[in-house]
Amino acid sequence: MRLRSWVASGLVASALVGGAIWANAKDQAAWVALDANGKLAYRALPTGDRIVDFSYAGYRGGGVPLPKVAVARTLSPSGADDAAAIQKALDEVSALPLGKDGFRGAVLLGPGTFQASQPLKIASSGVVLRGSGPATTLTLTGDPHIAVQITGSEKIQALGKAVHIAEAYVPSGAREITLDDASGIAPGDTIRITRTTTPEWLHLMGMDRMTRDGKDEAWVGPRIATLRSVAAKQGQVLTLDVPLTDSYDRRYLPPEGAEVVKVDVTGAIEQDGLESLHIAAPARATDFHGELYQAAELKDVRDAWVRNLTVDDTTEGIDVGDNTLRITVEDVAFHHTATVTSAAKPADFALRGGQILVLRASSEGNDEMYVITGARNQGPNVLMDSTFRGDGHVQPHQRWSTGLLVENVHVPGGGIDLMNRGEMGTGHGWTMGWGVVWNSSAATLVIQMPPGAANWSIGTSGDERGLPMKLIGIRGRDLGPNLPQGFIESPGHAVQPASLYRAQLAERLGPAALKALEP
Repeated sequence: MRLRSWVASGLVASALVGGAIWANAKDQAAWVALDANGKLAYRALPTGDRIVDFSYAGYRGGGVPLPKVAVARTLSPSGADDAAAIQKALDEVSALPLGKDGFRGAVLLGPGTFQASQPLKIASSGVVLRGSGPATTLTLTGDPHIAVQITGSEKIQALGKAVHIAEAYVPSGAREITLDDASGIAPGDTIRITRTTTPEWLHLMGMDRMTRDGKDEAWVGPRIATLRSVAAKQGQVLTLDVPLTDSYDRRYLPPEGAEVVKVDVTGAIEQDGLESLHIAAPARATDFHGELYQAAELKDVRDAWVRNLTVDDTTEGIDVGDNTLRITVEDVAFHHTATVTSAAKPADFALRGGQILVLRASSEGNDEMYVITGARNQGPNVLMDSTFRGDGHVQPHQRWSTGLLVENVHVPGGGIDLMNRGEMGTGHGWTMGWGVVWNSSAATLVIQMPPGAANWSIGTSGDERGLPMKLIGIRGRDLGPNLPQGFIESPGHAVQPASLYRAQLAERLGPAALKALEP
């Protein structure tokens, strides 16, 4: 670890205690503070890495209010299975032409109880399914299924030749990269940046020696890719639309460096929503690996939202899935009266895409993962102003996600964990890098320091625990020493700014952008 060199360099004015940094902050955070002019000043590591600007998370990149889409169809409950009627209305609205505002219209479910024996599907842009608030209940009947699916069919095609990042090191939080040949890329293009998994990187991360039941476990797979748009170009230097949430160290990449290629993205849908609805499933104590009732799934979607939902007793919650970008999930509450019987646990909020904002979420129930991230999940993603009651956890789940902010989040009976899950699952290993827990609280906190990366706990209250990498199997097996803790600053004492996301958003777009966060 580089902790001692970071302190010696003068970048951290603090004491080194038990492998963690304990800063002498009174009100201001050491890693992000307001300067004399009221601007955010970031403290960087010697490599240039810094806490990411998370303000790009959310619908249309943050700071944009969710729209109110005009009603195109209205339905009343029939007293029987309403799935076919609701789907027919969604299909009819999906066939309408897109308006100048990018919307086709909303299907409004009137007050009462609707029954649905199969998933309701939105597969076109500009369509919204809306209830009439708490007065509208969608009851899931029949075999277990997803209540609402909002899914496109995205395809990504490489255009032109692959080029490479020329720098020896690109820090987390950077918006600029230098290429060895940028001649085929222009402002407005979408590029794919790919980190190839090398034996050197696996060894650095300690992920080359995981086994379970005598078999080797694979960690992240052959590569991790992220999409960005080119905001500007000067010579070989590209300015990206959104900061990178991982670092790119050429020592742990192929000799030519990280690959960059221009891509054409087609088939994704956009401007879709699910809102103002009560979803109810039968309460079941079930094995997580069986067929499950689930609230919603979003996949291959851009600039979409889920808001004002109350969800009772679905086993799985809202899965913001693969290839989703710029999603807001706000004012969603889960209630669980039955627990899962298997060791593997479900998630109420699964964040598997990028630029996802979860705002004012809640859950009540035990044996839950309240919030998880997915494998190879690149942010920035944000969970804020939320409370989860029970013995569950907010815990990035597997295989190297990066760039998560957990802010003003409270888990009084459970935990918040940015950790190495080791051999859990099928080799989840290091789950999170460049993550921040800000002004939050939990009964327990596990904030660990990945090799070559960092995690922070700032202004947060709870039992800060050290743990070894999680190993499964032989009883009495030596788990090894506790892994190094991340940067622990101002434990038990909230810092300024009270909201990092809001401060970043106001600085980037102006104070008026904060209105988008109001209920």
